[in-house]
Amino acid sequence: MASYETTTRVAPLGAVSMFRAAQFVAEPIAAFVAWNNARKTRNALYALSSRELDDIGLCRADIEMIGR
Repeated sequence: MASYETTTRVAPLGAVSMFRAAQFVAEPIAAFVAWNNARKTRNALYALSSRELDDIGLCRADIEMIGR
């Protein structure tokens, strides 16, 4: 005997609106965190000498591409 079970549920009133509001706040924060991490990485790489950069297989021109 086959059985059919519905798994569709209605979201509580306002749940979708609250999710979108939280997403509206979280996305700019995540973008800022990503930008700040890239900035810190670039600053750390710029602090290295050319020889140290060569040891890890980079040159000064590569730093901007890595930070993006």
